[in-house]
Amino acid sequence: MNDTPLLSVRGLTKRFGGLVAVKDIGFDIRPGEILGLIGPNGSGKSTVMKLIMGIERPNAGSVKVGGVEMAGWLPHRIARAGVGIVFQHSRPLHRQTVLEHIKLALLPDSLLKLAADPHVNTRAREIAERVGLGAVMHRHPATLPFADLRRMEMAKAIARDPKVVLVDEPFAGLTQAESQAFSELIRGFRAEGRAVLLVDHNVKSLAALADRVLAMYLGEYVAEGSAADVMRNETVRRVYLGGKIEARERTVEVSNTKAPILEVEDVGVLYGKARALDGVSLHVREGEFVSVVGLNGAGKTTLFNAICGLVPSHGTIRFGGENLKGMSGAAIARAGIVQCPETRELFGDMTVRENLDLGGYHLSNTARAEQLAWLFELFPILESRQSQTARTLSGGEQQMLAIARALMMQPRLLILDEPTLGLAPVILEQLSKALDKLQKTTPITVLLGEQNVTFALPHADRVYVLEHARIVWEGSPVRFEQEMGEGFLDAAPSGTTHPVRA
Repeated sequence: MNDTPLLSVRGLTKRFGGLVAVKDIGFDIRPGEILGLIGPNGSGKSTVMKLIMGIERPNAGSVKVGGVEMAGWLPHRIARAGVGIVFQHSRPLHRQTVLEHIKLALLPDSLLKLAADPHVNTRAREIAERVGLGAVMHRHPATLPFADLRRMEMAKAIARDPKVVLVDEPFAGLTQAESQAFSELIRGFRAEGRAVLLVDHNVKSLAALADRVLAMYLGEYVAEGSAADVMRNETVRRVYLGGKIEARERTVEVSNTKAPILEVEDVGVLYGKARALDGVSLHVREGEFVSVVGLNGAGKTTLFNAICGLVPSHGTIRFGGENLKGMSGAAIARAGIVQCPETRELFGDMTVRENLDLGGYHLSNTARAEQLAWLFELFPILESRQSQTARTLSGGEQQMLAIARALMMQPRLLILDEPTLGLAPVILEQLSKALDKLQKTTPITVLLGEQNVTFALPHADRVYVLEHARIVWEGSPVRFEQEMGEGFLDAAPSGTTHPVRA
């Protein structure tokens, strides 16, 4: 491998107002090398790509391609200089066929030479065949499945013949077979001596491809090295998992003979043509606490939104024996399924008390007062903040308010989506104690979605692992610690899954 970097980044920094989105990031990528960039949502990965491509201008730092400084250049100049990007979201020209899209990418940039060389048509067909679009090259984008739209983006990047290729979320929305095909295309870039920067939430697929991995968190460098070394890094594991995985069996277990209150069978969800859930099945018994763990982008939020009727889905979802097909989100909430979303969705200009009263609007005055008294015992800080507007609360206090508002609706099934996201350790401890009290003193059934395994496991009766839109493992928290604790973040060959066991 040539030791001279094709892409060299130093001190890259980007601020949006008072927020430092990227802080002093630097790395090199040599010809024929793939660098994987990982980190949870909000780490700054996409911003780094935009800064390199010129879509955003850096506040400081250097971006050199082949030794030429390009920081702050406009995107079209950077593209001409040999940098290509494969976008996650395709924005095709709907009147042009696949072949015409590739031919457009092959055309010269000069306005003085608008006519295509005779070889362009032949070259475009070759590229279409290479990426697996040979059979559909004369079709229009609107008629293509999602994977073919992604292939078309890959074809356009190949057509530009870049020295450096930036690939954004190549595996999002793809099936396992499609992901394997895309992995081979990306390996093709490496074989041709291009430098590749790869960003994806699917850590295992990325790790199986990358020669090196760089981990970021909140805009800053965390670790760099081989995939195995980075995944073993204590800070990386804490960022993704929340710390050391320690499971404990609950003192009072839910009987296995109890009938499920929630049954999800072979549920799939498409966002446009992207597959966000693929044949997911799970069940939750009454009074049970079930954790669904998975990295960002695995499909946890989509699963919960499907259960709550907020996104169209196929398959069967039953609650209390009743099929929820065709029911509105409001009707499902009235039936007893209440979600506390990852985004909290508080009314920022309303007080804590007003937000809580909205959750309990359907209760009598006496029942509302009793529910409020109980919630103030569960979250004492909210009682002292009753007259404070929600937007002025800390992040941890807002999360407590969001959970309390959901509980004001007296749900039979409470769905908690990433409640620990962005919270300090002291707040996590408070939340953990509140959930423990909730389990011990109420009959509420809980379905928790978390990346933070350290938080998710201690409360759980059972655990499901959601990976790349599919359930790949099921078992007790103790079995998770034994079987998955070391492998949850570790690199695995693309397409490798773990057995689903009860």
